[in-house]
Amino acid sequence: MAEKEAAALQCPRTPDEVDLFGPGAPEQWYAAYDILHQQAPVMRLPGEGLTPDKDAFILSKYEDISRVVKNWDRFPPTLSLLVDQIQKTGHLPQDMPGLDAMIISICSLRPTQELWRAHRQELTDPWVGPGAGRHEHMVTGHVDELIDRWIADAQLDFVNQFARPLPQRTMASVLGFPMEDIPQLESWGNAQVLAFVHGCGHNNKLTEEQTREKFELLDGFGDYVRAKTAEKRAHPQDDMISFLTQTDYRALDRKLTDEEINGVVYAMLIGGLETTQYALAEQAQLICERPGLFQRLKQDRSLIRTFIEESMRLRSPTQGLSTRITSQDEIFQGVEIPAGSTLHLRWGAANIDPDEFEDAKELKLDRKAVTRHLAFSAGPRICPGAGLSRLEQTIAWNRLLDRLDDISFGDGNDFLHQPGIMLGTLKLNLHFTKAQENI
Repeated sequence: MAEKEAAALQCPRTPDEVDLFGPGAPEQWYAAYDILHQQAPVMRLPGEGLTPDKDAFILSKYEDISRVVKNWDRFPPTLSLLVDQIQKTGHLPQDMPGLDAMIISICSLRPTQELWRAHRQELTDPWVGPGAGRHEHMVTGHVDELIDRWIADAQLDFVNQFARPLPQRTMASVLGFPMEDIPQLESWGNAQVLAFVHGCGHNNKLTEEQTREKFELLDGFGDYVRAKTAEKRAHPQDDMISFLTQTDYRALDRKLTDEEINGVVYAMLIGGLETTQYALAEQAQLICERPGLFQRLKQDRSLIRTFIEESMRLRSPTQGLSTRITSQDEIFQGVEIPAGSTLHLRWGAANIDPDEFEDAKELKLDRKAVTRHLAFSAGPRICPGAGLSRLEQTIAWNRLLDRLDDISFGDGNDFLHQPGIMLGTLKLNLHFTKAQENI
């Protein structure tokens, strides 16, 4: 299937040939970004706005996307418009069909910019944001246990044996779920991101059949979380769900309901797995493509931070999303964009914008201000789990550098990616040499 999709879309040579969303598109993204930067930094998608009479526009320049994500009022999130529509109906969101747990919880917990900020600061920052350092020992344990499973071999499937299970195990531990439940949690997580993988076009639209499939796969998720929430209300432990059951949420001057906790957990799963998986897989490829880089990092661990940030800039895990609307007429790169237009923010392109980054396509371990990239977005809606993802990546590479002497590409790699808007390598076979202490 992946081979057919890759063949379905030829490498673009002109703006008219650029298609960021069709079959096989991920294999041509970076060639397309060069064309967009040079010839079409703002690309119009006629009739692809929120309604057929509105257009959508792809933004690919760093300065434009940075301007958008830092101004909620001028460029409101599409989710905020959905919340407004739900509230105007006068119905409770939990009684409305087709809404997932995250959207239902947004209606009461974070419908405004102020409450969005409070939600992050009070509820998620202590666990997956700036407070993620509390998980260092736990993440290290998971990393070592995963390495122990394949260290006796000379090769591994890096995606399936390391990059994917690490964030799964980490997020289960953060939330307070048992490790034996991970296969079921993985199934629910796949359902939650179904639109971002198999959805159509820049809006990631699912067909009616796919939507039914999503909610059928999610059947039982709410009951599972509610059961765990009840357990932790009665017997709190040192985990995020226990914290959510006990905390007095100052922004609303009350405790959270079970449905609100369900929505927070939903959001943690949808955002806490893929970013780290894809980042680790791309980092392994960058190392294999650059002879001597593994040894340089092994000898100077102070370079790991820059390596991680540069790799996320070069190969952003989430390449783009249609998350903002223009509240007034705008001009980007000389292109007039009417009020009410949808903006597709192409972070993957912005992060290699040659007008913003010197030697934009080079991995530079001496690059200054390395966190200026937009892999986690920026502004009020910056990814709440960035702290945890960075922690996982840092510990993962420190321990891999401790326990291995080198890595290289193994046999059978085709370097193809999953469909959708995330840079997800389907498989990555590696050869490795164990460090002396592991022999």
